[in-house]
Amino acid sequence: MRSTGPPLPSAEPELTLEHSVRDVPRLDTPAVPAVLSLLRAATTADGVRPLSEEAELRLQHGGPTGGRDVLVEAGDALVGYARFEGGDGSGDAEGELVVHPEARRRGVGRALLRRLEELAGPRPLRVWAHGDLPGSAELAAAGGYDRARVLLQMRRPLAGVDPDPRPALPEGVRVLPFRPGRDEEAWLRVNGRAFATHPEQGSWTAEDLALREAEPWFDPAGFFLAWRGEPDAGGELLGFHWTKVHPAGDAGDEAIGEVYVLGIDPGAQGGGLGRALTDVGLAHLRGRGLRDVLLYVEGDNVPAVSLYEKRGFTRHAVDVSWRRATRD
Repeated sequence: MRSTGPPLPSAEPELTLEHSVRDVPRLDTPAVPAVLSLLRAATTADGVRPLSEEAELRLQHGGPTGGRDVLVEAGDALVGYARFEGGDGSGDAEGELVVHPEARRRGVGRALLRRLEELAGPRPLRVWAHGDLPGSAELAAAGGYDRARVLLQMRRPLAGVDPDPRPALPEGVRVLPFRPGRDEEAWLRVNGRAFATHPEQGSWTAEDLALREAEPWFDPAGFFLAWRGEPDAGGELLGFHWTKVHPAGDAGDEAIGEVYVLGIDPGAQGGGLGRALTDVGLAHLRGRGLRDVLLYVEGDNVPAVSLYEKRGFTRHAVDVSWRRATRD
């Protein structure tokens, strides 16, 4: 699953680029391609996607009330973009931002961050930095932000994965592919239970799931559900492993697989189902001809990080959530 934001741009001198800043509740459809082009330029320059999957989906399809799209323009050129999430007005506001590579260190990042702070008002603001690039830390530190959360991206090669794992499943349990239009309700229920304390994943709605089912990368054949009993005759969903394939250029020069979301219902934990579903998903990705697989895990989740390291994963990149408690 993905949870998260862009590299904050580098610390900058005083403004040297004439620009204007504006924000809207939702971008007009004709304006979206320009932002997507900016994101591609940043990805090429930095080797990391500048916005989270969630932010990109909301950029293209809109999001909850309180969200804003922030644009910085120099003449007719789009040089910066930020996504603001206000939530229900309580708790922390959140933001993600990106500056075009050719417009960095010219005040654009500072202008975006200032506008996010204005939109947040007196509330604390969190801003994600994908890749933890040096310029991100410089700008965040200069603005009085502290590291609040670290998300690790871990990777491993698929060459050593058993292509036919034949997992030892609990008695009466079968692994079946996700069925669009039939399994959504059961999946949302178990996802909510499995990630009840997760700040993003546990709050997914039917709309969140539907948006991803409509994405070009969605493949139900790589979305595995573990059922006890018959799905349409009182069967119980115990867990799932949803895999994803990133095309070349999305997360690297080559296509790469992802352990997108792996979840076990709390009542089914401890019986080896998580390991079995992991093996099934990795074998599927290897069968797609992919060389590597990635996953994301909270940096302070020591048991999970240790478990993944024992399964051959190593740390590849870091995303950081920077937080400013109050605004002057």
